[in-house]
Amino acid sequence: MAKLELKYGNHACAEAAIIAGCRFYAGYPITPSSEVAEKMAELLPKVGGVFIQMEDEIASMGCAIGGAFAGRKSMTATSGPGFSLKQENIGYAVMSEAPVVIVNVQRGGPSTGLPTQVGQQDVMQTQWGTHGDKLIPAFCPASVEEVMEETIRAFNWAEVLRTPVVLLMDEVIGHMKESVDMTKFKDPEIWNRKKPKVPPEEYLAYKPEEDDVPALADFGDGYRYHVTGLMHDYTGFPTTNPAMCQELVERLIRKVKRRAKELEKNEEFMLEDAEFAIVAFGSTARSAKLAVKLAREKGIKVGLFRPITLWPSPEETLYRLAGKVKAILVPELNMGQYVLEVERCAKGQCPIFRMNRANGQMIYPFEILEKIEEIASGKIVIPVSKA
Repeated sequence: MAKLELKYGNHACAEAAIIAGCRFYAGYPITPSSEVAEKMAELLPKVGGVFIQMEDEIASMGCAIGGAFAGRKSMTATSGPGFSLKQENIGYAVMSEAPVVIVNVQRGGPSTGLPTQVGQQDVMQTQWGTHGDKLIPAFCPASVEEVMEETIRAFNWAEVLRTPVVLLMDEVIGHMKESVDMTKFKDPEIWNRKKPKVPPEEYLAYKPEEDDVPALADFGDGYRYHVTGLMHDYTGFPTTNPAMCQELVERLIRKVKRRAKELEKNEEFMLEDAEFAIVAFGSTARSAKLAVKLAREKGIKVGLFRPITLWPSPEETLYRLAGKVKAILVPELNMGQYVLEVERCAKGQCPIFRMNRANGQMIYPFEILEKIEEIASGKIVIPVSKA
């Protein structure tokens, strides 16, 4: 029997983190993510965990990385400009292979932008914000229950891949209150990092195993190794050896890419016979789903494709989708970010139309419906991006 509890998205994120085994949180309050920190401050001491409010976002990210190397499942949460400030240390987490979860409850921007209003303007920053080549998994929930599911999934993959994972929410999802069936989270599958099977004197913290992921020893357990953001060899000490540098960067990307099919998670709604498709994520996907239902009542065969794993993007799935529909509409609360990825994956098989808003207001179902009607009727022929 379902056990329903009414929760805010941000609170659900914190509760799911505890369920996933998070025992360390470092953060700096920033709207609209602040409730994640507030809830973690309440919950962590009850389970023997540690909450630290740091002086800024840069320190928060660094502290979360330290928590990961100290053997604790670690998390930080932020929004908009705070996510920008974390970027250098997110790169450090990639290079040092620190398993850490970064929650970004997006708001409108650029800069301090619209602190209390919705936006989806960090889609590209999530993947390309920090410098250097890398591939960072990012999950994007569209309901409060899904926030819990994706938070746990983010921790699991961070631990297994030994990499930072971003939970990309938006203000509407973070501040929305919905029922959650807590029986689903009574005994979830929890994954943990690999521990070394060799004695300390034989341990190499950056020598990969067959899955390209090295085992990770906790600080304080007698294993000594060096942690740096510089290119490094298997010991962790810096190197400029060209072969070793190339091998390292290729492996950091490959260890995520080789699990891309397992990481991929999508929702398909009424796509079986669809002539037109909407690709939307987060809170915008909720409007899109209602628009699909309304369009179907008018006889327009349209369906919704909702990527839950935004990165790595579902390349092959989007390619197949583009090959079976007459056109794709991508509504986003930004001026056109994920549409670039859809266009890349579609490879010109069908027209792709944009629908963008960056003023802190939702895109409403009737607006998406109007756009679909225009596309289906042929009133819009040339996609805005190609005009």
